[in-house]
Amino acid sequence: MNLYSTKNKKKLVTLKEAVLRGLPEDNGLYMPENIRPLPKEFFSKIEEYSFSEIAFIVSNHMIGDSIPEDDLKKIVESSINFPAPLVSLDKTTHVLELFHGPSLAFKDFGARFMAQLMGYFNNEDKELVILVATSGDTGGAVASGFYKTKGIKVVILYPSGKVSHLQEQQLTTLGHNIHALEVDGSFDDCQAMVKSAFLDIELREKIKLSSANSINIARLIPQTFYYFEAYKQLKDKNLPLVVSVPSGNFGNITAGLFAKKMGLPIHKFIAATNSNDIVPDFLISGKYTPKVSVSTISNAMDVGNPSNFYRMIDLYYEENDESKIDCSTWNNLKDDVIGLSFSDKETKEGIKQVKEKYEYLLDPHGSVAYLAQKDYKLNLKSQINTIILETAHPSKFIAVVENIIDKKIIVPERLKSLTEKEKISTKMSSSYEELKEFLNDNY
Repeated sequence: MNLYSTKNKKKLVTLKEAVLRGLPEDNGLYMPENIRPLPKEFFSKIEEYSFSEIAFIVSNHMIGDSIPEDDLKKIVESSINFPAPLVSLDKTTHVLELFHGPSLAFKDFGARFMAQLMGYFNNEDKELVILVATSGDTGGAVASGFYKTKGIKVVILYPSGKVSHLQEQQLTTLGHNIHALEVDGSFDDCQAMVKSAFLDIELREKIKLSSANSINIARLIPQTFYYFEAYKQLKDKNLPLVVSVPSGNFGNITAGLFAKKMGLPIHKFIAATNSNDIVPDFLISGKYTPKVSVSTISNAMDVGNPSNFYRMIDLYYEENDESKIDCSTWNNLKDDVIGLSFSDKETKEGIKQVKEKYEYLLDPHGSVAYLAQKDYKLNLKSQINTIILETAHPSKFIAVVENIIDKKIIVPERLKSLTEKEKISTKMSSSYEELKEFLNDNY
C-alpha cells in the first residue's frame, strides 16, 4: 500500500511512513494510491463472515503486503473485538450502533486499530508522541486506545467548556501516558495548533510526532469496516441503500466513500450536520467557505473547516488543488453525497420523536442523522433502505438528553465510575507558541 499527499500525487510513501508521520510535510493529507474493488464473491458470501473476518478481509485488501497477514490478523483481533449491531426502527429505517466499544463512541474503531498499528510500526528506540485535537469523542477513544501503550505518549487538545462533562472525564482522568490540554478556544483552534506542530521542522527534529485525528489514514481504514458489517446485517439487500452520517470533520463519511470505491453498494450518503453547515452549503452552491465554528448540543460536529473535505474532493478530482475546486468535482461529489443541516431545536425534537414513535433513544448526533434521512425520504416516490449511524451512547450527553425526554437514563458503569475521578489537565491559550513550549519542556 503506497500513499500520496492530496497536494502532491507524484511523491509516494509507505503505509508505515504515512501512519507514523500523520501529516505530509506539504500540509496535505495522505490518500491511498489505489482503492480497488473487492471481489464480487466477497459480497455474495458476506453474511457468512464474522465482523472480525470482514475487518481482516477489507484491511488486507487495502493494505496488501505492507503488513504480513498473520500480523494483520492479530492487529484486527486485538482492536475490533466488540460488535456493531444494526437495529431496525421500522422495515426500511435502521440504526447502526457504533457505541459498544470501551469509550462508548464510534471513534473506538479507529483509535484502537490505530494504536495497534502504531505499536507495530514504532519499533525504534525513540518515543512517539501522539498529538490529537478533539471536539468530543475522539479524545476519550484515543485515551482509551493508547492507554499504557509502550513507547507512546499522547497529548490531547480539547476546547475548554465545549465538550460534555463525561467526554471530558474520559480524556482527563487516565493519567500515565495520557496528557490533556484544555485550550481556551474552539476545536478549530485546537486542530490548527496540531497542524502547526506537524509543519514545524524544528520541533519535529527534536520530537517524533504523529497524529490520532482523522487526518491520520490509520483512523479511516478501520472506519470502513462497519459499513460492510451494516450491509451484511440488512435483511433486504435489494432496495437502494442510503447511509446518513453525522458529520463534523468528515472522516466518517470519507471512510464510507472508501467502502463505496471498494464495491459496497451504497446508493448515496447524506452528510448530516448541525449549524456548522459548511459542506452542505458547498454541495448546494459549489463554493467552499470555511467559517468559525459555533457551539451546539451535537458538539462532536462543531467544526468550521473540516480537514477531510479535501480527501472527499480528492476522491472525485484527479488533479486536486485545495484552492481551486472545479465544477466537475462538485458535480461528481454531489452525485454520491447530499448535505442537510439541522438546528439544536430540530435536533431535540428528533430525539423526542424517535423515543415516542419507536421507543428508541438517540444521542444528539444520531438525531441529526435521523432527521436527515427522514427529510430525504420525503422527496422519494420509491422505497429505500436507510441506515443512521448512531455514533455515541446517549448517556454521554446525559444532561441534554434527560432534559428532552424528561426521564432518567441509565449510565453504563464504565462511564458512571468516571464521575468520581479527579480531572487532570493543563490549561492553555490557543497560541501555537504555548503548545510548542509545552512539548519542548515535556518531551
